[in-house]
Amino acid sequence: MSSKRLLPLAAMEKILKQSGAERVSDKAKAALKLIVEEKAEKIASQAVRFAAHAGRKTVKAGDVRLAAK
Repeated sequence: MSSKRLLPLAAMEKILKQSGAERVSDKAKAALKLIVEEKAEKIASQAVRFAAHAGRKTVKAGDVRLAAK
């Protein structure tokens, strides 16, 4: 999955800086990117299962919120 460019590193830097970091290393950006993408993939997979269980092909916001809990 690390070869996929799902989330930009610039977004990771922005999140870290908004959280109070003055400077952010490239390795920190890459680490956050990997963790966020892994968690997002798990949430998305669970949301798809919830939609399928409800007999829908469309994943709705409620499915995503429920999966994130």
